[in-house]
Order: sequence, then C-alpha cells, then structure tokens
Amino acid sequence: MAFLGETIEAGSLPEGRSYDLIPDGWYNATITKADVGQTKSGTGTKIDIRYDITGPTHEGRVIYASVNIRNQSTKAEEIGRQQLGEIMRAVGLARLEDSDQLIGGRVSIKIKIKQPTDNDKANGYTEAKNEVGGWKSTGGSAPVMPSAPPAAATAKPPWAK
Repeated sequence: MAFLGETIEAGSLPEGRSYDLIPDGWYNATITKADVGQTKSGTGTKIDIRYDITGPTHEGRVIYASVNIRNQSTKAEEIGRQQLGEIMRAVGLARLEDSDQLIGGRVSIKIKIKQPTDNDKANGYTEAKNEVGGWKSTGGSAPVMPSAPPAAATAKPPWAK
C-alpha cells in the first residue's frame, strides 16, 4: 500500500471527455504522431498517424488512422500509397524519408462514421467508429513544397577552364 499524502474526492476532480462519435465532416487537425510499424498480419508496413483536431468544432479530440505503405495485397498497398500521397500534398511535403516529417503537419481531414462490417463483428468489434476518409490542405498553413531538386550545374565554375 502507498499513501497519497492527501485525500482525493471524485467530486472535486474534473469531468472526463466525451467519447461520442464525431459527426461526418471536414475538420482541421495537426499530425502529432506518425509511427512506422508492421501490419496486423506481420507481412506489411504501415504508418500509424495521430490527428489532434483543432477546429472548427471538437477541438482537442484525437483520431487515429493507419496508412499501408507495403502490403502483400497490391490493392491495399495501392490504396495506402494513394492516401499517403494525399496526406503529403495536404501538408506540403514533396518527399518523405522519415515518418517524423509528417509531425506538425496541419491538414483538413474528412471524418466519417463507419458502421461495423460482418468481419468487424466476427472479430468482436460491434460499435460504429470514426475513420479518416480524405485529406486536403488547410489553405495557407502548409509549408511550401519545394520544386524539383536543383539540376546539376552545367556552367563551369570561374576557376575551371
């Protein structure tokens, strides 16, 4: 047993947050986490992304989503890479080498309510949930995308003859 050094009463503590589903719509968000990991099957690679909503409503709520970047299913990989391309364009990244480059990116995400499928229900998931179904720029808050890499200089430097 460990004494707290004080008496804490539940009535004096702040109320918890609502975990009701966020209504369908577009919300501004900041990417606060982007971790690379294995897919559930262990045969692919995904990026798990945390979006912290900044407005126009539901500020402070958090949405998690994963994007496949390698998968045994060519269709799943194609969809994941399309999604990653949308995210990169929305936050203003021309290239991505490290998932940490996504962190701090501001993006508008389309949140929708997804009802459980028969497969979800068979795996014990019976509740509807929010998922991210689209990405776009927040309009002016994204960093400027660099143009194509600079071409190799064709002119000789002044000291070369």
